[in-house]
Amino acid sequence: MKIVYFDCFAGISGDMTLGAFLDCGVSPETLRQELEKLGLPGFHLEIEKTKKRGITGTSCRVAAGREEHCHRHFAEIQEMIESSSLDAPVKATALSMFGRVAKAEGKVHGVPPEKVHFHEVGAVDSIVDIVGAAICAHAVAADKILASAVNTGQGFVACAHGVLPVPAPATAEILAGSGFEVYARCAGGEAVTPTGAAILAELASPADGFPAMRIHRVGYGFGEREFEVLNALRVFIGGDEA
Repeated sequence: MKIVYFDCFAGISGDMTLGAFLDCGVSPETLRQELEKLGLPGFHLEIEKTKKRGITGTSCRVAAGREEHCHRHFAEIQEMIESSSLDAPVKATALSMFGRVAKAEGKVHGVPPEKVHFHEVGAVDSIVDIVGAAICAHAVAADKILASAVNTGQGFVACAHGVLPVPAPATAEILAGSGFEVYARCAGGEAVTPTGAAILAELASPADGFPAMRIHRVGYGFGEREFEVLNALRVFIGGDEA
């Protein structure tokens, strides 16, 4: 049985997830080719093998023009994904991730999920992060994806609605329904984004400690912020075979 384990000691975001999967061996060419199926203009991936705190890992950033950072409704994003030539399982996973965010944003702002007007998550970089995470997860083809307790960070974050507490309201709602244990340590600021929370909640199940497995690969996906703790998502890929 193939197992993937997300070690969320510094939280999780979309770019950290992509970086970690790429660092574990997912092909950058495959990711780029699959993302082209969205027909989404005005962006490219900046993938770099680099070091942070003396640890080698991968940074994956979505570079988009200023005009591409527009707001979108859930229906627009749904239509974009459904009409693409992505594989059906990838479409289903990506739409479920966006659905989690829509439901959380709808509850926070008091509107039906289908009427949610996305801000940050409607921007090109977040669309690419979510669809890219779905592509990577299906490329790895794990039988089981598990994850640790989640370091949310602490303090405040500036967003489209002003300065909000960490975890941001939509992130808190997604985590509240996920079953994951959360904590805040050595990370001043937002360690878990709404995109990261949705990816985690959709792909993974909470693990009761580190799973018994033979480790084949370990990857680090770096986040942009600097925390007291190394800002990275660590992913283990292995199996429970004898």
